[in-house]
Amino acid sequence: MIRSALSVVLTGAMCVGCATTGITSQHSVIAAKDKVAPSLIHVSPVKEVFQRGERKEVSVTGSGFIITPDGYVVTNEHVAGKSDYVRCVLFDKDEVEAEVVGTDPYTDIAVLKLRTDRTDLPYVKLGDSSKLESGQSVMAMGSPHGLSRSVSLGIVSVTDRNMEAMGSKGAPYNNWIQTDAAINPGNSGGPLVNLKGEVIGINTRKLSGADNVGFAIPIDIARQVVEEIIANGHVTRSDVGITFQEMTRITEDPTRKGVVIASVDPLSSAQKALIQPGDILLSLNGAATNARFIEDLPRIRKLIADAPVGEILNLEIQRNDKVVKIPVKTDEKSQRKGEQKELNEWGFTVSALTADVIRRAQLENGKGVYVSGVKAGELAAQSKLQTRDIILTIDGETIEDLDDFNEKYRKRIDSKQELTLLTIKRGALKIFRIVKQEEADEA
Repeated sequence: MIRSALSVVLTGAMCVGCATTGITSQHSVIAAKDKVAPSLIHVSPVKEVFQRGERKEVSVTGSGFIITPDGYVVTNEHVAGKSDYVRCVLFDKDEVEAEVVGTDPYTDIAVLKLRTDRTDLPYVKLGDSSKLESGQSVMAMGSPHGLSRSVSLGIVSVTDRNMEAMGSKGAPYNNWIQTDAAINPGNSGGPLVNLKGEVIGINTRKLSGADNVGFAIPIDIARQVVEEIIANGHVTRSDVGITFQEMTRITEDPTRKGVVIASVDPLSSAQKALIQPGDILLSLNGAATNARFIEDLPRIRKLIADAPVGEILNLEIQRNDKVVKIPVKTDEKSQRKGEQKELNEWGFTVSALTADVIRRAQLENGKGVYVSGVKAGELAAQSKLQTRDIILTIDGETIEDLDDFNEKYRKRIDSKQELTLLTIKRGALKIFRIVKQEEADEA
């Protein structure tokens, strides 16, 4: 009798569980998937890559999703950035070319536009990533390892994972959504979806060597970036040349407020304002800048980045026992990498100088080009040029920028000039290198 009653109770409990997690959840997953799946894109770009002094074209595979009925698509910058050609396969297997509207390496986001006259394309609904909670069910959709139209189910592991603690510098303005929904190569750029069928993140990376530890860009960060790329073709941010560290680096006192100024870039507006490493930033334009833990740093950086370029920011600084207010004018933050060119005859690649390179190299006039790669055994390598050298002059002529260097270089190639003298900045040293072209003429 007791055994029979217990059997009924256990059977009833099991059935209740099945109804909740088996039937209801399965219906929710399928319904959410069906809302997003028609907007899913398989992305196959042909990218321009500069490696070891050479320009190469490589084919990659990734994912994306349509966000407007006329065909704007969101994906990752590392998927579609620097692409000469992008082929997209829609969920119904229709093949469409796309152009790259713009990219943002600082958030790893790219926007594409499908080359189509259609204005009725299926598109996703963007959710609110600020409302995510750990344990919430999510789906990662895309083309893992090229397997298009794939769906994996998991949960949100952490809503604000900071990757800097793991050695990554890839996302200065956001923390990540960590999930155990499988994100593999090829998933990059695809949507992370909640059970309402809303996109709440962009699948971007996985933890190497781990099973199902993946990371997505929060859609709240992506939304702002995407809107600016569509409007302007790029993202404009402000910078003052300050690097921050969390307060736990210098104190265990949880009541200490502010954020540590770890370093100040040479020639930056912060240096000109006499801000010093070791200062504590207490507020910015009246907004508190408390960053006790590393997860708090992206918000502080974004306060500066979102300010208009050229605006005066009022910084409240604690220096030893004194609190002072210092005005600092914002500069435009440079791109992570400048435009590059391959110079086959000498066997190396050069890129335009970015503001960051100019400041770190302390180039007062900001002129020259950056050696981004040197091909082994070629003339540049034989002349002992090295990656990260900055070429300042060619035969005594100042190099204004990348185009100017390319023009001067071409004149010497066309005239078959035998010897070319370069002035190089290497670290704190200024040195000279002679390029001999007779080997190139004999080849």
